[in-house]
Amino acid sequence: MARTLMILMLPLAMAACTPTVQMAAPKEPITVNLNVKIQHEIYVKVDKEVDDLFSEQGLF
Repeated sequence: MARTLMILMLPLAMAACTPTVQMAAPKEPITVNLNVKIQHEIYVKVDKEVDDLFSEQGLF
């Protein structure tokens, strides 16, 4: 009797242990914040002769 009861309960126990996967859409829309601040600095080293050349009025 106990063996028969165990055999009958086995499919129920197996069904209770199966994992479930559910996919649902989110309730609120997905927002992406793209407020990005880009800041850069450029350093240029100029040779003294080139600096004097650009400081002349007749160059351009």
